[in-house]
Amino acid sequence: MNANMNTSLNDDGMEGRLWEYIDGSGSLEERSVIEKLLADNQQWKEKYRELLELHQLVQVSSLEEPSMRFTKNVMEEIAKYHIAPATRTYIDKKIIRGIGIFFITLIVGFLIYGFSQINWQSSADNSLPFDVSKVDLGKVDFTKFFNNTYINIFMGINVVLGLMLLDRYLASKRKQLHREA
Repeated sequence: MNANMNTSLNDDGMEGRLWEYIDGSGSLEERSVIEKLLADNQQWKEKYRELLELHQLVQVSSLEEPSMRFTKNVMEEIAKYHIAPATRTYIDKKIIRGIGIFFITLIVGFLIYGFSQINWQSSADNSLPFDVSKVDLGKVDFTKFFNNTYINIFMGINVVLGLMLLDRYLASKRKQLHREA
């Protein structure tokens, strides 16, 4: 009766019980029940042969392991090859000079425009062409100068470029310190 009940087990239960039988981890009573099922039931015999074959295959095969010096051998092979150093400049110096000349020209142009707007007529009592004591920066309306969208875009681009230049300068200083250390 117990044997009939065991034959109705699903495939997973049969497989688990057969693995226990193959490993020798089941109790004597359980082993005798499985031996009886193997003798009587064709399905159990086929599954047992399949699992036994798999078990023998796993026992015979071994995992391949690299040699103890594997990492060292790889690093020695890499060291044989001359690794090209990073190029010093990725952008042509002519391009950088051209951009610099453009900005210098732009600044000089703004200065010329600004100086051309000053009234250079001087009076006899002042050494400067305008009266400095009458200049009140609190009354100057800066919105006239900085309200234009193009001026704001230009100023933003200049700030970003200035920060990039500062970053590059600091990075070169950091590299020099690392070389000296």
